[in-house]
Amino acid sequence: MADKIKIVFMGTSDFAVAMLRALWESPFNIAAVFTRADSRAGRGYILQEPAVKKFAKTQKLPLFQPEKLDEKSTEDIKNQRPDLIIVADYGKIIPPGIWKIPRHGTINVHPSLLPEFRGSSPIQNSLLSGATETGTTIMLLDESLDAGAILAQEKLTIQPAETTEELSLRLSRISAHLLLRTLPLWLAGKINPRKQDETRASFCRMIKKEDGKIIWSRKAAEIFNRYRAFKNWPEIYAFWMDKGKTKRINLKKIALDKPRDDKKLRTGEVYWEKEKLKIQTGEGALILEELQMENKKVADYKNFINGHKNFIGSVLN
Repeated sequence: MADKIKIVFMGTSDFAVAMLRALWESPFNIAAVFTRADSRAGRGYILQEPAVKKFAKTQKLPLFQPEKLDEKSTEDIKNQRPDLIIVADYGKIIPPGIWKIPRHGTINVHPSLLPEFRGSSPIQNSLLSGATETGTTIMLLDESLDAGAILAQEKLTIQPAETTEELSLRLSRISAHLLLRTLPLWLAGKINPRKQDETRASFCRMIKKEDGKIIWSRKAAEIFNRYRAFKNWPEIYAFWMDKGKTKRINLKKIALDKPRDDKKLRTGEVYWEKEKLKIQTGEGALILEELQMENKKVADYKNFINGHKNFIGSVLN
């Protein structure tokens, strides 16, 4: 039966590639892949292809990259005569004219335990919140934001120092497996969609580049959660006054220090203790392991101190 089911896949990121790869390796028939247009990114503002596009090209899958999900895109999807549309981190809202096309509906893969963390960036938001558990949801797409009926869910424990990249990789794997287990049951009519509990709904906050600026009066645990969430983007950073010049420092790798109470240290003060470079926060301290001056290479804390001996004792802001 699976080989007769025509699927249109819509996704963009590395997370989405895991779903596409799982479908490609299964008996399902991928009629077409839709992904977002190439975009410019990085220091050189270089035109980059979405991860899904790279995979689709490698496997010679029919590929569409519409600038907008407009009437033409709708017609392109209708022409595929899909039985099912699978969406995973496409990055744009799918209009009703598209998600109503297939007879078996449009299924979305969302990396959170809905109704928690609806919206974009649920993985980063779960880390920001300090959550110890997350998961993935297979759901039916409808006109609301990630509020469609649930077909399946699977929980996952978040590791204490896990970053967005690490958690995303683990969630992509369990999501792909759950998707392949769910599809045959759904197509066979063996799943009764479950409505979401609106009393438990929460929404992702929008993440901006300036959110990486650290406020040292916050608790060490809260700052560490920001590091975990923002490690790849937008990164966490602070400013250091060095010989009368304000310099931005990206904190590339940090760790939580053991709880301590030292009122002699100022908030944001950098100090050396037990062969480690540390910084005092509003409550607790953090260990600085790798740092990067703006437009410079990443350095471990010992090499950084060797080149900037006046860093110890300074106060970051």
